[in-house]
Amino acid sequence: MSFPRSVTRSALALTGAGVLALAWGGSAVASQQESTTVEPAGAAFSATLDGEATFETGPMTVTCAVSVSEPGDGNNLVPDEPDNHNPEGAVGGPINAPNFDDCDTDVPLVDVEVEVADAVWDMSMQNDESAVGTMHVPAAGIVVTTSGVASCTATVSPDADVDIEGAWSNGEPVSSLDFDTTAPIEVEGGTGCPDDEEAGFTAAYDVENADDADTPITVGS
Repeated sequence: MSFPRSVTRSALALTGAGVLALAWGGSAVASQQESTTVEPAGAAFSATLDGEATFETGPMTVTCAVSVSEPGDGNNLVPDEPDNHNPEGAVGGPINAPNFDDCDTDVPLVDVEVEVADAVWDMSMQNDESAVGTMHVPAAGIVVTTSGVASCTATVSPDADVDIEGAWSNGEPVSSLDFDTTAPIEVEGGTGCPDDEEAGFTAAYDVENADDADTPITVGS
């Protein structure tokens, strides 16, 4: 069973990030010094799963076919100028937590349900030789429960917020954010439940400009 340090609400969450309390234009990590600009300023954006999201812990793998974060309620917006530029680090802001639906396990007779504690997360983008997009997940922000022949509850990072980093690639017109990472988990349950303290998470998201589909969301200096 897998629980990322990433992102989501609704049936299976990805980590992302209950969201770090990073204001747009703030620095996600003190050591990040590269200048970052996210464009176009003020644009709304969506992130849609391309393929499947996979969570893996021990002998069990959870796969979700649907995950989307869409703009609304003032979230999923590139900051207006000049806040879309940070000369000393990352640019970030609130996003609507992605849902995770149509989820299954690779273990027969085991069903899965995923709950996300926070409807809004934070996300930051950092320019570098390889740009990074980070979803900030709150402590215990994702809980995955299985039932059937294996009844288990896995909580992602129950005691502290966790950052989930993905590789950002500018596109024309669709950019991408790819996760291949791990997150700390705590598993409770009986026979058949993994005893791992870490779970793997992989997923790829298409990031699109919701205001103008022909103009990509880009990260640069």
